[in-house]
Amino acid sequence: MSSNASHSAHPCAPALSAEVRAALATHHPVVALESTIIAHGLPRPRNLRVAEELEGLVRSAGAVPATIAVLDGKARIGLDEAQLERVATDPAMRKLGHRDLAPALATGVSGATTVSATAFLAARAGLRVFATGGLGGVHREWTRTQDESADLRLLARTGITVVCAGVKSILDVPATLQRLETLGVTVLGYGTDRFPGFYLTSSGEPVDWTVRTPEEVAEVMRTQDLLGGPGSALIVANPVSVADQLDPALHDRVLAEALAESRERGLVGQAVTPFLLDRLVRGTGGASLEANLSAVRGNVSLAARISGAWAATSQDPASQRNPSAGR
Repeated sequence: MSSNASHSAHPCAPALSAEVRAALATHHPVVALESTIIAHGLPRPRNLRVAEELEGLVRSAGAVPATIAVLDGKARIGLDEAQLERVATDPAMRKLGHRDLAPALATGVSGATTVSATAFLAARAGLRVFATGGLGGVHREWTRTQDESADLRLLARTGITVVCAGVKSILDVPATLQRLETLGVTVLGYGTDRFPGFYLTSSGEPVDWTVRTPEEVAEVMRTQDLLGGPGSALIVANPVSVADQLDPALHDRVLAEALAESRERGLVGQAVTPFLLDRLVRGTGGASLEANLSAVRGNVSLAARISGAWAATSQDPASQRNPSAGR
């Protein structure tokens, strides 16, 4: 809270809703939620219903939802009903990554926050747990395009726990995992020894560490804090259930076709991701979107439980013990 309080008077500091501010002051669980999925990831009017559903899932687990967006040049953490509806319905709502925050705030722009912007703002306000669908990562044919998501470098220097379903399967998953290792970002598989494949339960790639309860995640968070050193994110990779995943054969076929078409069209840079995601939705008859939403719901629910375990740990005097004591 001292960090949050020190920034509260700064004109560029995020504005916390009264509910989020009270929760942080009393060490009540809080979960940060991005807004890009609301503004740009789902069709209207379903996007607003999903936004309300996700906040409801956080509340049902005993935590406070903190959806994050920039409205009229002010970063806001925790949106009221009118603000949430505005994010979902305003066609002028821009898509803001971490690099876009300064110009957006300086020029009074409104926009939905991506993973990098949400993680940055949440951590700056003192939130410790963030739920999203899938992370960005290293793009296929990186050696030719040098295309890599800003998510990775931002997470390498931001102390927040991110619950996700891996990285988008349109990316180079092995290269992304290697990049996370190089950047020093810890990855935990939640109940799995395989890195999730976003729409799929497994990407086939192994993870080095597996945890099975929210309390185990909170203990890793606590130990990170006690160790000190460079502040970096903790990624909790939570797979979509087998019952809710996209059919793997359908996924592989449609993605291969989409990649081939992308190359034929000569698409590069930021044009590639929306093209591939659109082709996946169309080619799977909307099944990829449903798998995505199932993953997001699972991540939000788990994040709320982790936030609860973290709040309990941070209030337990025994949790402040030195982990090296008695050795």
